Amino acid sequence: MTSWFAEFGASMRAFWLEDQGQDLIENSLLIAFVALASASLFIIAGGNIKSIWTTTNSQLAAAAASATS
Repeated sequence: MTSWFAEFGASMRAFWLEDQGQDLIENSLLIAFVALASASLFIIAGGNIKSIWTTTNSQLAAAAASATS
């Protein structure tokens, strides 16, 4: 029974001292942050693009109406 506890303690120490998992978590968090920042920029830019499109569309409609008159 003592050897099981010794093996378990050694494996827990090795797990605690390993840092390969830390890199994976840091990269995952960085990717999640970039994805959320990109999504928020797309949402904000969507409103601006919609207003530009609406203005351009109304100006083209006015130009078309004055050209046919």
